[in-house]
Amino acid sequence: MPKIVDHEQRRDEIALVACRVVAEHGFDQATIVRIAREAGYTTGMVAHYFDTKQEIIIAALRLILRRIEERLMRPAGGVESDLLTVLTEALPVDEQRFTECAFWTAFWGQVSADKKLKRINAWVHREYMRLFERCLAQGWSDWGQWSPAVRDQILRSVMTFINGLTASAVASQSDWPAAQQIEQLRLQLQLLHAWAVATAGANPDRLRKSHKTSASGSSAA
Repeated sequence: MPKIVDHEQRRDEIALVACRVVAEHGFDQATIVRIAREAGYTTGMVAHYFDTKQEIIIAALRLILRRIEERLMRPAGGVESDLLTVLTEALPVDEQRFTECAFWTAFWGQVSADKKLKRINAWVHREYMRLFERCLAQGWSDWGQWSPAVRDQILRSVMTFINGLTASAVASQSDWPAAQQIEQLRLQLQLLHAWAVATAGANPDRLRKSHKTSASGSSAA
């Protein structure tokens, strides 16, 4: 009988290898030939699934986003995890997550020069915002009591902090062991929650003005 090939699984395998190659060698050195060799396939086999290197990279982005969503939304031990534990899943605290984050930072370096990648990055940014908002809503029981302006500022702050911490840890892994990353995230969440609680009774007009100023100066990660 002919061997049954799971084509979606094979596409994921190639995309995952591309993620590792980019993380280890950089974006420019991640050629189709190298990706194929690392995956144990011929270039012709890879070309059967992807027409260009950019298609492989986009597939890798989608795969990593899906894996991160699965981890963020997965209950630990059958119960909802605390917010710190959940958001730690997005940090480079182990080999797999470090590879994913190294891939992300390499991708970010290509975005400014490519219109298509800019559009992909904007989509990825929106998806991350959606994911993190769900995490915050599930992790903080008072989330729904805060105004939309407060929730938006908290969400953007968490996104910005995790992106910055990720880039720092990838650039200097020895300076950012897992325990240090988690402690910094814990402190950031603690400070943001305290700010939100304190701001809940603040002057609404002042808060709306602050929110508009923040939104006008923000951009996709």
